Amino acid sequence: MYGKMKEYLGNTLTEIKEAGLYKEERLIESAQQAAIIVKGKEVLNFCANNYLGLSNHPRLIAAAQKMMDRRGYGVSSVRFICGTQDIHKELEAAISDYFQTEDTILYAACFDANGGVFEPLFTEEDAIISDSLNHASIIDGVRLCKAQRYRYANANMDELEKCLQLSQAQRFRIIVTDGVFSMDGNVAPLDQICNLAEKYDALVMVDESHSAGVVGATGHGVSELYQTYGRVDIYTGTLGKAFGGAMGGFTTGRKEIIDLLRQRSRPYLFSNSVAPTVVGAGIEVFHMLKESHELHDKLVENVTYFRNKMLIAGFDIKPTQSAICAVMLYDAKLSQTYAARMLEEGIYVTGFYYPVVPKELARIRVQLSAGHDKAHLDKCIDAFIKVGRELGVVK
Repeated sequence: MYGKMKEYLGNTLTEIKEAGLYKEERLIESAQQAAIIVKGKEVLNFCANNYLGLSNHPRLIAAAQKMMDRRGYGVSSVRFICGTQDIHKELEAAISDYFQTEDTILYAACFDANGGVFEPLFTEEDAIISDSLNHASIIDGVRLCKAQRYRYANANMDELEKCLQLSQAQRFRIIVTDGVFSMDGNVAPLDQICNLAEKYDALVMVDESHSAGVVGATGHGVSELYQTYGRVDIYTGTLGKAFGGAMGGFTTGRKEIIDLLRQRSRPYLFSNSVAPTVVGAGIEVFHMLKESHELHDKLVENVTYFRNKMLIAGFDIKPTQSAICAVMLYDAKLSQTYAARMLEEGIYVTGFYYPVVPKELARIRVQLSAGHDKAHLDKCIDAFIKVGRELGVVK
């Protein structure tokens, strides 16, 4: 039987390669930080989710090592059997404090958090209203739920209001949005979303994966940016980006919602607890962020500097309010060629193209970090300009 399937898979892979859509994985031979080693050569990384530069921070490494000594390597169980340690509750409390919520539940990843949030809470009597650019994990989570589905164009409040009007026949309705949309870097207009939710009696859920640690006066996310604390019912997020860059996701929000997720959320019930090393480093992250906003302030400075210089150079960059700068190239093969040339210039970036982004909207997504120094930014900008002139992207 596999002979037939092997032929089919081979043909499909060939088509992907010929279309310029095949994804190569480049090996990194060092820790994740601003300067990394690829094929024995030091290059600067501008495509990591390491927004606060914490992925290789000595305080987190020490905290992870210390926690391994205290609580072991793994827990070998799911939470409700024998997988809940005191440190899991400590991290959940720290996350609740950070987002100003009532309770938090940990998952192995935010993909699991989004995959496990809808089905326990909503039935065919209810409605889920989702932004068109929401992350794949939200889309997959919605697919697992029998609720009625509505979709509105990215950040389009007129379309959202129409969806809310159409969904009034349903029992409960929830508006679901990314805080920062990962491919474009724009922020959801959460204040307007909350206004409409209150007008049409809807719940609100925000995925803070690319916004927590990044947006807001001190980096606490979209509710800090728009002052919507108390108006959002559910936040999901990850420890795998700004908060240290390892693994682990969470859902945080109303107490009763979290209680029910502990009883019925399948990824929580049937997956091992987050490992002690990750929990230990996670706790330390929130200690650090309470002590100082210095890392967030540096990130904001870096984003402003990089974006302004790139616009002056003539690049087409999506409007951004985050640490994501989408350099638009539109052509999939061009994005791959551009990224390969950038690596030769000592800059590690990645081309994004269909199906990660829509066809004809290929780009290089640059992600800035508090771990970058001004010299790093200048080298990246200079490389973009040099390669851009070679490939006819800028003059």
